[in-house]
Amino acid sequence: MLGWAVTFLIIALIAAALGFGGIAGASAGIAQILFVVFLILFVVAMVARAVRGRPPV
Repeated sequence: MLGWAVTFLIIALIAAALGFGGIAGASAGIAQILFVVFLILFVVAMVARAVRGRPPV
């Protein structure tokens, strides 16, 4: 999922450099959403691992 967020971020940066405002904005928005989802899933995984008794790595 983090890979998809980085991919959309790169698309947004390239589109912004070329002057495609709508595409850059949409790609940046998708990248932000995917990054937030990734962070939420990461925190949930860390909490689940801690609850099961294994220390976080």
